[in-house]
Amino acid sequence: MAYAIIRTGGKQFRVEPGATLRVPTIAKEPGTQVEFEALLVAGDDGVRTGAPVVEGLRVVGTIVGHGRGEKIIVFKKKRRKQYKRKKGHRQGYTAVKIDSIG
Repeated sequence: MAYAIIRTGGKQFRVEPGATLRVPTIAKEPGTQVEFEALLVAGDDGVRTGAPVVEGLRVVGTIVGHGRGEKIIVFKKKRRKQYKRKKGHRQGYTAVKIDSIG
């Protein structure tokens, strides 16, 4: 089974052909194809690593949609000072279906 490690949005993800994953928001419309740089590729012929990316090899995916993750609560408090702040946050994401590696 072939897989690759890609970098997008300052994070790294392990992807396989046909898999759908959530990456930090990409400002493109659903249905658009996007290319990612491959940092590492593993397959039947062995493992290839890049310095920093594998030359001549791209991972192609299609944007499925956009959304927002679950809400997290940011709470600050200083004891005995009557100081409290409560704030919610939802991180945006883009769902991408990986079409091919290489």
